[in-house]
Amino acid sequence: MVTSRIWFTAAQKAELWERWKNGQSAAAISRALERKNKTGVERIVVLHGGIVPGSRRRALAALRLEEREEISRGIAVGRSIRQIAQGLGRAPSTVSREIRRNGGSQAYRANRADRRAWERALRPKPCRLALQRQLRWRVAQKLALQWSPEQISGWLKQEFPTHQDMQISHEAIYRSLFIQTRGVLKKELTARLRTARRMRRPKSHNAKSGQGHILDMVSIRERPAEIEDRAVPGHWEGDLLTGANDTHIATLVERNTRFTMLVRIPRKDTTTVVAALAKHIRKLPEELRRSLTWDQGKEMHAHKRFTVATNVQVYFCDPRSPWQRGSNENTNGLLRQYFPRGTNFSRISQSYLNAIALRLNQRPRKTLGFETPADRLQAVLH
Repeated sequence: MVTSRIWFTAAQKAELWERWKNGQSAAAISRALERKNKTGVERIVVLHGGIVPGSRRRALAALRLEEREEISRGIAVGRSIRQIAQGLGRAPSTVSREIRRNGGSQAYRANRADRRAWERALRPKPCRLALQRQLRWRVAQKLALQWSPEQISGWLKQEFPTHQDMQISHEAIYRSLFIQTRGVLKKELTARLRTARRMRRPKSHNAKSGQGHILDMVSIRERPAEIEDRAVPGHWEGDLLTGANDTHIATLVERNTRFTMLVRIPRKDTTTVVAALAKHIRKLPEELRRSLTWDQGKEMHAHKRFTVATNVQVYFCDPRSPWQRGSNENTNGLLRQYFPRGTNFSRISQSYLNAIALRLNQRPRKTLGFETPADRLQAVLH
């Protein structure tokens, strides 16, 4: 646990789990996070059994940082523990324990105490199977007989209808099997599951085409040959670049010239994304509005509405195939020079995005014979 916190920021872990939920492989996630290999991603996923960890929250009764700052100020001016507690509306024992566990009155510092409290809260909590020996034995017995967790959960409810201590959800059984840190059920029992898998896979992991997610989508395999060989301008690749606090911008790259446009996206819902993209695409000359290739993200559910507004056909990549949008993926990597991971895109204006896009379009590209995308676009238009 500690290692994963050191090597991945909170924003990176959020993106990691979002991509895992969407069915991406550890290798694809590693490439997206600009990691040299997939080992770090696999370590985190396996440690959690492939189950997305819940977001952390402070307990309602826990001391807040501002309360700890009041304690620190109270100590500095010589108030007694009872006086500090009275001012906070807390029990004197709570204040006394807080000061004692953080070095006493002479060493107490609010920020350090708050950080240590947050770290202490990471200690694993015992689950029901760890606390209930009889329940644990029953579950292990049925798993050994190759019962599924769902069958075990349902049987326990019927067998012990009035004993809550002898009931458990199938999800809790899976967690006890897959999450290594719990160590409640023997690993060998996972081999008794129907799939014999050793960690939870997202529902979309085994999807072959993903066509059930987006209605009436047209596969990349149906794109005309003129798009594949980049001979004709006006064919674009697009994606969302993710920042802090679930903020995004849309990136559009023209396949022939590598010309880039950046679009501010206030929200990730399909209505907002499609409207913002359509607004920018409609500013282009007609000869530069031919097609758009996107991945199978839910933000393009309303792709038909986009096509009606722009007369631009949308093609969708295969699942977990970022190389099918190679120019766009490469450009997203270049953009990290200007927008490091953890950038909050909600604070960035469209005018600033335009300035960065201009800077990128005026950089010479090796793939263009060291011409710039802007020069190549000018040549195409004239």
